[in-house]
Formats: sequence, structure tokens, C-alpha cells
Amino acid sequence: MTQSGACWRWAALAVVCWAVFSSAGAWAASVQVDVVDEAGRPVHGAVAFLESAAASAQTKPLAGAEMTQQGKQFLPGVLVVPVGTSVHFPNRDSVRHHVYSFSPAKKFELKLYTGTPANPVVFDRAGVVTLGCNIHDRMVGWIVVVDTPYYAQAAEGTGQVQINGVPAGNYKLRVWHPSMAPGAAAHELPVAVPATGNVRAAARLVGLAP
Repeated sequence: MTQSGACWRWAALAVVCWAVFSSAGAWAASVQVDVVDEAGRPVHGAVAFLESAAASAQTKPLAGAEMTQQGKQFLPGVLVVPVGTSVHFPNRDSVRHHVYSFSPAKKFELKLYTGTPANPVVFDRAGVVTLGCNIHDRMVGWIVVVDTPYYAQAAEGTGQVQINGVPAGNYKLRVWHPSMAPGAAAHELPVAVPATGNVRAAARLVGLAP
């Protein structure tokens, strides 16, 4: 084969590969979840995530995750991280905190400290982790550990959660809110994401604490 012919062959192959990857990118959809309570009112601050075997295989730890203590509260109040993420717990208050969790997904204890502990806590199991402080009883926070890269939290002041960049496939949609009973399983329903077009789903949460 001549050099010119080889160049044309590689150029044609590049065009084919570009077309394949472009088509694959077009499969990514948005899944919008409208979250309401049993009276049909929007529920603010919900977390939604999509689970499947394929999604689990794509899960990667999040870099730079923090759960801060400031003003004698956890900030953010709810932090969502993929499985395997290391979370730092900086104390930005002038008083010491003693952070702990008895949740099955992650039991740990950071005894009285100021500043930032040298070693982060690795969240290596999916589930909801409830945080407390042994010194300040009113302090409570949550870390939602998910085995999927497809997750999102509701926008501020809305009952809508939008998960972007979701490939076509069949998923289990799970929705959680901090007002659910402690230890309650996330609300779930099946969702099919088509090769083209976006998806809208509704989740009705019952038994939320006032």
C-alpha cells in the first residue's frame, strides 16, 4: 500500500471512530425527578441516584470531599459521595468537636479535636451515614454513600432533582431525604433511560418527619 493510501485509510478510520464516540455521547440523557410528600407538596433537599450493575462498574471516588464543622453545625448538612471516597472533617470552630457515627454503612469516631485530622475517613460501603457530635447534641449531618456516578441533590428551594449525563439503560432510581425515619430505606422505582430523549420521574415520600 502506498503512503498516500495508508493516510487515507487512517483518516477514514478516524472518521468512523469519531462517529461512534459521537453517537455514544448522544445517548447521555438527563433524568429529572419531582419529589413530593404524601400531600403532593414539593420536598426540598432530596437526594436521588440511579443504580445498575453497569453504573456500579463506573463508580470512582470523589476527590477533595469535606464535611466541615462551623457554627456548631455540619456543612453541608447532607453530603453525597461515591463509594471509596475519602472525606476530611475540618473543624473551623474555636471549640473542639467529637465526631462519630454508629451507622452500619460506616462506624467511626474522631475524638475531641480542633483543626483538620491528618487522616480522612474512607467511606467504602454504600448507605446513609448519620453524623453526630458527642459534645454538641444538636449537631447532626448525613453522608449518603452511593455506588453509582449518577446522582444529584435537589436545587436550593425546589423539589426537583436533575441527574445529567446518564447513559441509556435500565436503572433503579432511589430517593432519600433527611426527614425520613432513621434507618428507613430510600424510596425506589425502576427507570428506563432511552437512547434518545430525557426522562421525567416522580417520587412520593411518605412518613416524613415534620
